[in-house]
Amino acid sequence: RAIDLAVRAAGTAKDFLGVAVQPMVKLEGYELIVGSSIDPQFGPVLLFGAGGQLVEVFRDRALALPPLNTTLARRMIEQTVIHKALLGVRGRASVDMDALARLMVCFSQLVVEQRWIKEIDINPLLAAPANSGAGDASGLIALDARIVLHGREISEEQLPRLSIRPYPVRYVSDWTSKGGMKVVIRPIRPEDEPLMVDFHSTLSEESVYMRYFHYIQYNQRVAHERLTRLCFIDYDREMALVVEHTDPKTGKRAILAIGRLSKTHLTAEAEFAILVSDAYQGHGFGAELLRRLVQIGRDEKLQRIIASILNENVAMQRVSRKVGFKLKRVESEFHAELDLTRA
Repeated sequence: RAIDLAVRAAGTAKDFLGVAVQPMVKLEGYELIVGSSIDPQFGPVLLFGAGGQLVEVFRDRALALPPLNTTLARRMIEQTVIHKALLGVRGRASVDMDALARLMVCFSQLVVEQRWIKEIDINPLLAAPANSGAGDASGLIALDARIVLHGREISEEQLPRLSIRPYPVRYVSDWTSKGGMKVVIRPIRPEDEPLMVDFHSTLSEESVYMRYFHYIQYNQRVAHERLTRLCFIDYDREMALVVEHTDPKTGKRAILAIGRLSKTHLTAEAEFAILVSDAYQGHGFGAELLRRLVQIGRDEKLQRIIASILNENVAMQRVSRKVGFKLKRVESEFHAELDLTRA
């Protein structure tokens, strides 16, 4: 019957390629909705919640801005009432929450990459306990979906912009230090918080003072609220690059250095700061991070990059001059400046 209706609907269309047939699914799980629509102010907005025919009755939903990572996806799920049921109630096994979070990350990436999508939703998305026989091995299956595209009258320049800039993968690359250590230099991610806690444990009081111009206790530097602000950034206003090394024997990952470029509000200027783990100072990480931050400044059409460097921080003064900064002594510190408008 379904095949017959599909053929009739297609008629004699030249682009008709056939139909897909799948087994009927037993609704032994929870009906969810995952969707996205355009907000006039924020652009694409994601939705997650209880789905099915009663989606407008229960109105159990959470909103977020794309793109998502697994941490943000889990937080979004946790904001809904149905989240409690997904964890398992009355003897029922829990839904594969990791798989659900990964699905939402992929869904958000679809919204980010396919800017012609005006509206999209999967409703219902059936979520059953893993290996329950419903859906794939994760227990997730899309029972119905809908996509609405922007009209042809809209140009690509008029398409809604994202409120949050996607993760800038263009700035991810491998690099080998002058000592032969292979590392990855990449923009920071929200999930780097545990690595940042370990990184700060490798810093001496002197290194902390050189970076922040005063001493900060370890427990203050690794406070969750502080690291959340440092790791979860708006890449349009700030860029932080980390040097990550993976131990070839143990597979343990570690951050060895971090460089940050922070734009000054309502100007074409930004300030840089570099911090390198004590054990890896002198390996060239600081100079490489600064060179990359300068290139990012050029890519972002900045006119000037500046920094304040303490008189005692001879190493950073040397690195800044090496990259092309001009230094001027002002009382107890040096003012470093690089004019990006000159070739």
